[in-house]
Amino acid sequence: MAYSTFHNHTTFCDGANTPEEMVKAALALGMPSIGFSSHSYTFFDESYCMQKADISAYLAEIKQLKIAYEGSIRILCGIEQDFCSAEPTDAYDFVIGAVHYIEKDGKRLDIDNTFEEQTHDVSLYYGGDYLAYAEDYYAQTEKLIERTGCTFVGHFDLVTKFNEGNRLFDSNSERYRNAATKACRSLCRQGAIFEINTGAMAKGYRSTPYPAPFLLDVIAQEGRPVILSADAHSTDKLQYALAEAETLAKTHGLDIIYEL
Repeated sequence: MAYSTFHNHTTFCDGANTPEEMVKAALALGMPSIGFSSHSYTFFDESYCMQKADISAYLAEIKQLKIAYEGSIRILCGIEQDFCSAEPTDAYDFVIGAVHYIEKDGKRLDIDNTFEEQTHDVSLYYGGDYLAYAEDYYAQTEKLIERTGCTFVGHFDLVTKFNEGNRLFDSNSERYRNAATKACRSLCRQGAIFEINTGAMAKGYRSTPYPAPFLLDVIAQEGRPVILSADAHSTDKLQYALAEAETLAKTHGLDIIYEL
C-alpha cells in the first residue's frame, strides 16, 4: 500500500529534492496525495528554514504543480510552523505545529540540531538536569495549538531525538512521563491530531517513531486520531516505515486519518 503523506521537505528549506521531483517520486510509488510542509521562517535561525524571500515562490510553485498534475495526484501546500515563528499561515492548505526550540532565559535553545549542541545547552542552562529541560519543552508544547493554530502536531516528543536507549535521561521516569503525559492530554483536549512520525528512524536517530508508545496510549484514551508521516527530506524516504507506523497505530487502538 502507498500512503499519502503531508510532512515533506524540499529544496525550499532543508530537503534534498525539488517539489516536482518529490511529486514524480510520489506518483511512481502510487501515492494518492502528497503535501509539502516547508519549515516556516525563523529570523533568529535561517540555517534550515524557508527564506522569507522565497515564500511567494514556494506558494506559486506548489500551485503550478497542483494544476500540472491534476487528475494524477492530489497536491497540498502546507507549512511546518515553528512555535517561535511569527509568519502568517493563512495562505496554506494545512499547518503542522512543531517545537524546535525551547525559550529559556531570553535564548532559544535548538533541540533538533545536534547531540553536541543539545547536551551543551542542558549543561549550561539546566545544570545538566535533562528532566528540567524536558519539562520546559513540554510546557511550551502544550501551547502549540494556541500559538500556531495547527492542523496536526508534529513529532510531539522531539526532545527524545538523541535519547535512544535512554543515553541521556530515563524516559521511563515518573517525572518525565508526568510532563509528557500532561502536555499530550492537554493537546488532546484542545482537539489535537498527532502524527506518528518516522523521520528520526530514517535518519538513524531512533529505532521507533515519535511519539513513544505510552503517549500513543494517552492519545487513544482521549479518543484522538493520528496521521502517518515520513517527515521526508528526500524522494527515497517518502514512505519510510509507514507500514510499521500504521501497524503501531492499530495496535494501540488509534483511528488513522489517511487524507487531509
